[in-house]
Amino acid sequence: MKHALITGCLFGVLSLSGIAFGEQPSDAEPNPAASAGSDGQQVSPVDAERQKELSPQDRKFQEMLSNVVMAGAFTIDGREGDAPKAERYTIRSATKVNATRWLITSQITYGKYDVAVPVPVEVQWAGDTPMIQVTNLSIPLLGEGFSARVLFYEGRYAGTWQHGKVGGHMFGRLEPAQEKPVAAPIEETPADEAK
Repeated sequence: MKHALITGCLFGVLSLSGIAFGEQPSDAEPNPAASAGSDGQQVSPVDAERQKELSPQDRKFQEMLSNVVMAGAFTIDGREGDAPKAERYTIRSATKVNATRWLITSQITYGKYDVAVPVPVEVQWAGDTPMIQVTNLSIPLLGEGFSARVLFYEGRYAGTWQHGKVGGHMFGRLEPAQEKPVAAPIEETPADEAK
């Protein structure tokens, strides 16, 4: 679950593909009415105007989740004797859609696929601490029934995840992404591993 999310976690309430969320295919003509965003991706005039309206708190959150890798570990409930498993999620960008809804564009590498997937998530604030939440989310290439609550603070993240009947904890740190964001290939999801 975390494989796509925090690439969520945070960052989710997903779609079927990047194109379904309005991303242009790589061979598409650029939109002359769009401008380049801080991550180099094109931004529509509506999105550009929306970005001007960000509060300082939202802008800090957006910067924190732009071109980063969530590098950490996850646990599986009921396997307390097992060591935590490593996880890595690449997040290309975070874009505020409305008061609580954000799109977290995550890089998903799975088998022959290497795609950027916009993941709709809800962001709630506990003071100055953002929490991303998704409930019963479907994630392209990974499956359905994903839920998570993930907090971010001072370059670290921690939270809970659930995929169907399997769940656990996730935690780690935020690291700068490479020039071209790359996510570790997903061999199996934590829920697959629990079977």
